[in-house]
Amino acid sequence: MIVRSLEAIVGTDRDVESDNWRSRRLILADDGVGFSLHDTVLSAGTVTDMWYRNHVEAVYCIDGEALLEDKATGVVHRVVPGTMYLLNDHDRHRLTVVSDLRVVCVFNPPCTGQEVHDEDGAYPLLDEMAGGGQ
Repeated sequence: MIVRSLEAIVGTDRDVESDNWRSRRLILADDGVGFSLHDTVLSAGTVTDMWYRNHVEAVYCIDGEALLEDKATGVVHRVVPGTMYLLNDHDRHRLTVVSDLRVVCVFNPPCTGQEVHDEDGAYPLLDEMAGGGQ
């Protein structure tokens, strides 16, 4: 059994920040369960283009508001508490954050914690066993 609190992760290498967001990684690849779980806050007024070409991501909003654009179709969805979206086709998307947005994200395959968005907004596929993890 693994038990972790958000409070225990803050300030560790599982607490990752960029200009647009802060992600606290509760479960990572080295936990060996086949997915990763992240508590992420995206800052109001930011716009982030993303494309997880190597991962499937499920996102569940628990606070705030954003606009989610499917870059292939141009369709825009409002994301508010209680909204879930699944990037099951490795969808290129843009998130325009209206008010600080707190989401819980699940990635498959699991993230190692070392990923950084590349120029396409994607995470590379890092192999935990090849030293890509923590």
